[in-house]
Amino acid sequence: MQIEVLKSKIHRCKVTQAELHYVGSITIDEDLMDAANMVENEKVTIVNINNGERFETYVIKGERATGTVCLNGPAARKVQVGDIVIVISYCTVNFENARSHKPTLVFPDQHNRLV
Repeated sequence: MQIEVLKSKIHRCKVTQAELHYVGSITIDEDLMDAANMVENEKVTIVNINNGERFETYVIKGERATGTVCLNGPAARKVQVGDIVIVISYCTVNFENARSHKPTLVFPDQHNRLV
């Protein structure tokens, strides 16, 4: 049996931009992506702590060391610049391996920098 488990999480990063007139996605600083073991085009769930919105999109690489977390396209309507969000990705693993699976968790500072 296969089950879906938490693969990666960027916990409590700050939205730096919201670009409505853009093809949908979330742009994330490549340093944060690397630290969270996320790849470009990976499906993610976004949880907005400020307003309770929860939605899915995919990741686009942002410029390194900029702290960029930008919601693009329709997702831009679900956030405000300055909102705090959690970015979550999942993976499918064999049930027996799920007990030993360890997700990658990233806790950036208030400027979306690694600490």
